[in-house]
Amino acid sequence: MSVLSARRQRKRKLKSEINVVPYIDVMLVLLIIFMITAPLLNVATEINLPQSKARSLQQKQDPVVVSVDAQGNYFLAVTAGKNESVTAADLRARVGGIVAQNKDVQVLVGGDATASYQTITDAIDLLKEAGVDKVSLISAPKQDPAR
Repeated sequence: MSVLSARRQRKRKLKSEINVVPYIDVMLVLLIIFMITAPLLNVATEINLPQSKARSLQQKQDPVVVSVDAQGNYFLAVTAGKNESVTAADLRARVGGIVAQNKDVQVLVGGDATASYQTITDAIDLLKEAGVDKVSLISAPKQDPAR
């Protein structure tokens, strides 16, 4: 009986291994799902920029973009593609914080083609109050009427 009980004890020995294959499968599926859905999550505000023949600027880093729509609402994009609606006070505070960390940050202002000139200059005034020294205006390339 001692031989039989020894065999049973060997069979009942616990395994201390973790089977990670199912976890890897789940992670790969999640990775594929996120890779497919991430480009679809871009949220943007539709603004019709005025057209001009100005050259584009050469940039070393992503600029801070402030947009003004036709109703006079402000939008702030600190990272490319992430346009957030902000109030005038929030715009001044957030841009002021960015300028405090990096004095050389490039700030671009884009206004809707139907927005009043006053709302765009109000946005520039808010940026000046936030400590921005230089502001660049955004425009769309001018379309040829013959095309």
